[in-house]
Amino acid sequence: MKKRATALFLIFSCLAGKGLHALETPADSLERSAYNIDESVITGTRNNTDVRHLSQTVSVVDRTTIERNMQPSVLPVLTQQVPGLFVTSRGLMGYGVSDGHAGTISLRGLSGDAARMMVLIDGHPQYAGIFGHPIADAYQSLLAERVEVLRGPASVLYGSNAMGGVVNIVTRKMQEDGVRTDLHAGYGSYNTVETELTNRIRKGRFSSVISGSYNRTDGHRADMGFEQYGGYAKLGYEIARNWDMSADVNVTHFNASYPGPVSAPLVDGDQRITRGMTSFAVRNDYEKTSGAFSFFYNWGDHWINDGYTPSRGEGPQDDRFNSYDDMMGISLYQSAQFFRGNRITAGFDWFRYGGRAWSEYVSGENVGTTSELVDKFENEVAGYVDIRQHFGNWLTLNAGLRVDHHSRVGTEWVPQAGAVFHLPKSVELKASASKGFRYPILREMYMFPPQNPDLQPESMWNYEISVMQTLLGGNLNYGVNIFYIDGKNMILTLPNPNGTGMLNQNSGKIDNAGVELQVGWRISKSWTVDANYSFLHMENPVPAAPEHKLYVGGNFSWGRWDASTGVQYIAGLYASTSPVQKENFVLWNLSGSFRILDWLSVWVRGENLLAQEYEINAGYPMPRATVVGGIRISL
Repeated sequence: MKKRATALFLIFSCLAGKGLHALETPADSLERSAYNIDESVITGTRNNTDVRHLSQTVSVVDRTTIERNMQPSVLPVLTQQVPGLFVTSRGLMGYGVSDGHAGTISLRGLSGDAARMMVLIDGHPQYAGIFGHPIADAYQSLLAERVEVLRGPASVLYGSNAMGGVVNIVTRKMQEDGVRTDLHAGYGSYNTVETELTNRIRKGRFSSVISGSYNRTDGHRADMGFEQYGGYAKLGYEIARNWDMSADVNVTHFNASYPGPVSAPLVDGDQRITRGMTSFAVRNDYEKTSGAFSFFYNWGDHWINDGYTPSRGEGPQDDRFNSYDDMMGISLYQSAQFFRGNRITAGFDWFRYGGRAWSEYVSGENVGTTSELVDKFENEVAGYVDIRQHFGNWLTLNAGLRVDHHSRVGTEWVPQAGAVFHLPKSVELKASASKGFRYPILREMYMFPPQNPDLQPESMWNYEISVMQTLLGGNLNYGVNIFYIDGKNMILTLPNPNGTGMLNQNSGKIDNAGVELQVGWRISKSWTVDANYSFLHMENPVPAAPEHKLYVGGNFSWGRWDASTGVQYIAGLYASTSPVQKENFVLWNLSGSFRILDWLSVWVRGENLLAQEYEINAGYPMPRATVVGGIRISL
């Protein structure tokens, strides 16, 4: 409590000094025309809001950036573009699940693999119902119009699992009347194939997006093949001038092979995974009020052969892991402006999640039988309110509160507060204090030793000060963030105090602090450069959270040519904490395209062109330089 009070005092003392200085300046120096960045986001408030009025930090990666990177998955793009965010990888394509998997999303030292980071699609949670973590291979680039990343707790709006932040994939939509069809196809290193076909239609009040993809690779190691195919469809209709509705479905299936660490190669480590989601939403948007009602349903079907290691004298496994999980929910919120400068959003959420997991014996003395692991569902119901108040043109205050009730654990109160000072010279000074939490997931409580059904929620406070400014008529912008995280009741696996063996326990603490910087400069019509850097200090280091992360990139567009390049420096990355294995490396990526005809382009993407030797997951060396190239057709 003393740490929390001290942090709050320091933050708001700094704000008070800056705020008094702002009062001494002429109001006309703060005119909106001074800002060229009018980025509007929905992740921080559930309604379209100028990022300058949010006390928390939201990074936006737009469609142009996603397309220039030419990646089948949005996650490698986020690793480059968002300071403080890192996604693990084990090969050229595919993340997999279970042992040896990659795709762990870490933000400020908090990991999505431990259900502390939430991925959303159009505001709907996407984690697995039993294991509670995101499924990285489901987040394909074909879905995304843009990606919004809220860096810091988002539990007030999204509940459990959003304690470290959220990644919200905003799906694509045709903006003008017409028909557009795009084909992206490529081939490259390690027999890698990438294909994506998307058709978009808008006619009057009707709009649609239909996409399909097929991707595969042999991988840079034996028994590391990956194959994925999936599809996405979204239909929209404007019921009236201020009302619209939409429905969508997204299904992806992948087959992945798990080769084990190089020191102990694995045989028959195979996975067959299907993930799907569907949703329906009705929205209203008036001048002084807006809101939505939505229903969503996610599901997953997993089949896993854990394989065996001959060098350790092991033989084929007798059983195969199977699970079916699902999650459904209802979300209702409405935002209203009751008087000038005010915006109040009130909402209600209901979630039901869980599933069944079992082992099926295919050989041995138990052949033909099954062994149940878990068959359970839990519910979460919550109400929340978010208030934003402008005072003139120099101050915005934000406050929110969520009351969240879990069917097993009980009730959790989740507050947050923040302030934004709009200063002269287009400077925005922000401060916030927000709570994040997560309920224990089914795996931690009921599956596999050291399960513990008596676990309690984890919780943390995030304190943050940031400054952002726009210069040179909007062509240059930068932002600096300083944060401190104080967490308690973290779930760790420790020796059982009441017996032998190990037990999941609420005994961990988080004491993280760091600095994040981001800058973008539009030099000319053809040239843009951008850079970001993050420093993370952790009292208790964890994998997938580098101490230093630096990215410097540039884009060139002239006539028929378009090229992007970037260098990323990673230092102090724990590939493993027991035993300790730290990695430092530099990656150089390059992509480019040339438009041969109005409808036909050729493209190429090169990764790790310095041929660095490095590991992100201990025991899994990453591929050296790789190249993929192909064509793009737009009709």
